Amino acid sequence: MSSPNNALVWLRRDLRLDDHRALEAAVHSGANVQHIFVFDTTILDKLSNKRDRRVEFIHESLLEMQRGLQAVGATLVVLHGDPAVLIPQFCRDHAIGAVYAARDFEPQAVARDQFVLNTLARQGVQWHAVDDHTVVAPDTIVQSKHRPYVVFTPYHKRWTTEMDNHLGDASVDLGVVPWMSIAGSVPSLASIGFFSTNTAALGLRGGSRAAQSFWADFKKRILLYASARDYPNIKGTSYLSVHFRFGTISARSCIRDVRKSMANDGVATWVKELAWRDFYAQLLHHYPYTVTSAFQTRYDNLVWNEDPTLLEAWQLGQTGYPLVDAAQRQLLATGFMHNRLRMVTASFFTKHLGLDWKIGEAFFAQHLNDYDMASNVGGWQWAASTGSDAQPYFRVFNPTLQSEKFDKDGKFIRRYCPELAHVPAKFIHAPWTMTPEQQTQAQCVLGINYPAPIVEHKTARDEAIARFKQV
Repeated sequence: MSSPNNALVWLRRDLRLDDHRALEAAVHSGANVQHIFVFDTTILDKLSNKRDRRVEFIHESLLEMQRGLQAVGATLVVLHGDPAVLIPQFCRDHAIGAVYAARDFEPQAVARDQFVLNTLARQGVQWHAVDDHTVVAPDTIVQSKHRPYVVFTPYHKRWTTEMDNHLGDASVDLGVVPWMSIAGSVPSLASIGFFSTNTAALGLRGGSRAAQSFWADFKKRILLYASARDYPNIKGTSYLSVHFRFGTISARSCIRDVRKSMANDGVATWVKELAWRDFYAQLLHHYPYTVTSAFQTRYDNLVWNEDPTLLEAWQLGQTGYPLVDAAQRQLLATGFMHNRLRMVTASFFTKHLGLDWKIGEAFFAQHLNDYDMASNVGGWQWAASTGSDAQPYFRVFNPTLQSEKFDKDGKFIRRYCPELAHVPAKFIHAPWTMTPEQQTQAQCVLGINYPAPIVEHKTARDEAIARFKQV
């Protein structure tokens, strides 16, 4: 029998205890409160790599939350299985009268939550969904006749005017919350079929303390963000994307922290990136078909190349284009890729190699620590020119020019492509321009030490434009 006096906070993409809207709503209901997290086997079973950094990140975040809750006499219950089964079962076993959860906009999550909602309704349990993951909820900003924005610039203009209405602090005093304190513990990684990774060596730590540390460090650099963000060899970005992805820090709290400095170009540019994140979330919300189909559906008729050799060369960072290769190797080694390089590598994949963007998107989904379906799908469709703001004839990045501009001295390239360590700076962006004698002297003989370019830029560009003209 459910009880209106007991409320369950179901954690998903909100692994923190401060500025937490689901927790705030549960506390304001006056009910006794219990936190729960489910290691979702419908997701985890699809991960072939059992040393997945993201699973370890979540695990560390849960351990920290458990310590925080125990300090105020509460507990975190962590289960392993299908949440569509476990959440209703837990509610039955513990007389839960209401479940509070932050909305998720991925199609699988939407279907899961609807199933849980229907099951709970039959049990007499209320379902309360709140908006937390985005700054501005996806269905808040619409045009006339409730049509969503599909172009970023007008969306961003509205988002900027709406933003202040959504920045309220949702923190509660944990010390006065009436906790249910059901016995619970965080299972080991091994017990759920996963193992430790190289996150410690990478400085990738889960939990809100780590997130706050990154935020404190970035605030010292944020005024320079606009001028520094595009250069992968310098510390120009926030490195907070994985923390935003799993909700170990609130994007709202960060904006509140720098709101008075919005006149600064660095601050405004960084906040604009959060608007991009919301923009892609609302696109996925309104157009869930874009996960597997082009937003501009006519581009589903594009004839992509099907060449496993080209695909493998891109995946392994063996294309012969140093900046592309360095970016791909960084991704494989660390699970991180600089945003500028995501655009470069995705453009190269779709426009130079002529490969289907969905294959590249899936590869990023497998390897990115901060993988977010909405942003990843949106970003790949932007690069492929199949998205909401398609620019097929102008969005063909020249990887050599990008390299010369954003890694001028080749420091980033040499870090991840050590076979180019002795290549002179004037050749580092295009090693194929070296003579055979120069290649030997630089210990970088193309075809032996480093691959020759697998495609030629101008030819590839012409083929990409022709591909779009055919649909």
